[in-house]
Amino acid sequence: MKRCLIVTGGGDCPGLNAVIRAIVKRASHEKDWEIVGSIEAFNGILREPTEIVVLDEHKVAGIHYLGGTIIQTTNKGGPFAWPVKNKDGTWSAVDRSDEMLRKMQYLGIDAVINIGGDGSQRISQKLFEKGCNVIGVPKTIDNDLSATDSTFGYQTAVQIATEAVDKLVTTAASHNRVLILEVMGRYAGWIALNAAVAGGAEICLLPEFPYDVDKVLERVNKRFARDRGFVNIVISEGAHARGKDYSTLSQQEIGYENRRLGGVANVLMNELKDAGCEHSIRTTVLGHLQRGGIPIAYDRVLATQFGVKAFEMVLNNEFGKMVSYRHPNITSVSLEEAIQTPNLVGADTSLMKTARGIGISFGD
Repeated sequence: MKRCLIVTGGGDCPGLNAVIRAIVKRASHEKDWEIVGSIEAFNGILREPTEIVVLDEHKVAGIHYLGGTIIQTTNKGGPFAWPVKNKDGTWSAVDRSDEMLRKMQYLGIDAVINIGGDGSQRISQKLFEKGCNVIGVPKTIDNDLSATDSTFGYQTAVQIATEAVDKLVTTAASHNRVLILEVMGRYAGWIALNAAVAGGAEICLLPEFPYDVDKVLERVNKRFARDRGFVNIVISEGAHARGKDYSTLSQQEIGYENRRLGGVANVLMNELKDAGCEHSIRTTVLGHLQRGGIPIAYDRVLATQFGVKAFEMVLNNEFGKMVSYRHPNITSVSLEEAIQTPNLVGADTSLMKTARGIGISFGD
């Protein structure tokens, strides 16, 4: 009996369970394969005792519409940066990848399907270089992987952000206020851009285009006449004013390596006030609401396609690659290509031209 290990790493994302289910259901057609899952990404393999679970059709029945992941996830630690507490109380990271590969060999793991974003796929590439039979599945609400037209979970995040804009429009109009909505996306502004267009926001601030506070204020003031009016602003967590750095939150979690972006809505509010804005301003940080809950139909379908394709790549020994969606086909690219260039919003992006065409200001 051959064994395929499923790993879900990084932030949770609508559609993860649909991928797991699709892999298991596709594997059920093969008599000589067993699917197992590692709890909390690769941590389940690295821990003692080992935390893995057999995934069969009974285990995955009906999970396709559930948010989160039944095998849990983490964006801390991992095989190449396992946190270890030193005698003096400080923490350091050690490379346990060779140990993990030996352990997987002992457990009879013949292939690994690693479901995750750019950070997870960088781990996939490093494991592949060490001889691991690994296949990547792209997962991120940020849609920041350029080797695929879309990632599952992204459209659900856009839908949630758009619904938030819709709700804030009515309260902004009722109170003659400036409402600032902060959404996720890290260094890519796709969620903010789509939500601004779909929700009818007047201003959208993205990481790719540092904004001029005076220009933002100028646009705000145009929306008011004799103190009557309202403005809805959508701002991506990675947005920042010209000449300023990203807004970050304090980070105390052990093993978390990424800069924790956030707080930019309040930064913008204070910048507008300092620039002379006299209108009432309120902020809303959508936060983890964007990555939880039920995935929309589009993401369930895409996730299912990815899962089936991933296991068929295992059967065909197509290791060192990542599943990719290139409309209208589900295909694959090398992991090396997948992590090479991020997918960022460009000035010539079609949706950017549409947004400018309907008068959305980007503060630039």
